[in-house]
Amino acid sequence: MISHNFENQNIVITGGTRGIGAGIATEFLKAGASVIATYAGNDEKAQAFKGSLGELGEKLALRKFDVADKEAVEAFWNAIGVEFGQVHVLVNNAGIRRDNILASLDEESWDRVMDTNLKGTYLMSQGAVLNMMKNRYGRIINMSSIGGILGLPGQANYAASKAGQIAIAKTLSKEVGKRGITVNCVLPGFIETELIADLPAEQVKEYKKDVPLKRFGTTEEVAHAVMFLASKEAGYMTGSTLEITGGL
Repeated sequence: MISHNFENQNIVITGGTRGIGAGIATEFLKAGASVIATYAGNDEKAQAFKGSLGELGEKLALRKFDVADKEAVEAFWNAIGVEFGQVHVLVNNAGIRRDNILASLDEESWDRVMDTNLKGTYLMSQGAVLNMMKNRYGRIINMSSIGGILGLPGQANYAASKAGQIAIAKTLSKEVGKRGITVNCVLPGFIETELIADLPAEQVKEYKKDVPLKRFGTTEEVAHAVMFLASKEAGYMTGSTLEITGGL
């Protein structure tokens, strides 16, 4: 069981009300943190997630905006600075898929995935760095994917965006290390969330055959890895990638 203590820390998690993001938010709340979870559109599911947390939900703040919208991101960071002050951890988790083989992939699907997954990481990280530099402390964690390294058929846009998150982390870590800010990536494999719920049953069966542990991971298992990188104990890890894949 994770024993890290995040009391008196403010954690921002993009896409933090569903799937892996919700799992990460829940574990941080259990560890005593105050969590600001962002989401793009589904008010009902966001409120349902907050309600499902019971007393823990009292330390969860919800913020609705598009992480690819520069003005919205700037407004978010300005408001957070006033309301919460220091942000200790940013988890760039917001992500979407629009799958198709490259020859048939339309431009809108390419652009939307790149905007949310990659441009969103750039904009949110920019705001986080400006906040964290003031206190010479911070943790930025990009939720990339093993697909950014392996590549999966039908996911050229998704894989490119996830590889880009790794590149951003490696570059940014060199720029902000002297300010006490670390930047790392977590690379989940197949995790049981709604993001993969639309995969055909036969495809799921084949994917599980490829995983040495013969199962998909859980959001809790991913969250524990994120919490380690977010901890003070991980202060000498930066520019690194941590794979949570069951051995893929």
